[in-house]
Amino acid sequence: MSLMVNVVNVFVDDDGEHGNPLGIVWASPQTKKREQDIATDLGFSETIFIDGVENGTATARIFTPSRQLKFAGHPIVGLASWLQSTGEDLHEIDVPAGAARLRFDDDRVFVNALPQWCPEFTLYRLDAPEEVDAVDPDAYSFGANYVWAWVDKEAGTVRSRMFAPDLGIREDEATGSAAVRLTAELGRDLDITQGHGSRLYTHARYLGQQVEVGGRVSDARLMELT
Repeated sequence: MSLMVNVVNVFVDDDGEHGNPLGIVWASPQTKKREQDIATDLGFSETIFIDGVENGTATARIFTPSRQLKFAGHPIVGLASWLQSTGEDLHEIDVPAGAARLRFDDDRVFVNALPQWCPEFTLYRLDAPEEVDAVDPDAYSFGANYVWAWVDKEAGTVRSRMFAPDLGIREDEATGSAAVRLTAELGRDLDITQGHGSRLYTHARYLGQQVEVGGRVSDARLMELT
């Protein structure tokens, strides 16, 4: 039995390059109780299943290759952008963690989140961006690990990478929830370059008690899972 999946790249750079692939699937009898298997077969860091859209609110669930998450930034930003492109007037996305409010700012999409919604990450601050570039992903055999360094502390620019064996992810290209955690920890807005060149923007609210994370999303492509 085949399944059609929309795929977008989330947190692309100014030229539309890089970004973290996201699988978007409408929940149906065909997918019921197969969500984890589908996410594992697709192999993206996250796949999001849409249970419904009504009155500006989408209800959805998020799966990594190994387990379900209550919240993740890149799937919600990607889904919001994709639904908007189909003509939906969307205001929030309900996931098991709570109702995530959305904001559309020109070609960027932002989601407002509580840091405690996000998975726990071990944050490792290094002394220079070059040290982040040199990290071997296989040095991390467990946990969810976010390695970062200031590019320009005064400007709030950061270089980062993320390794999460516990989530079935050797290295993630762009991680919204880790960006939320770091922003809450530092209590300030950030401009983050992660992975091969993905770009995430954050805004600290109420001294980091809430955080907006967002960026640009590519046009969708359709793939068939058989």
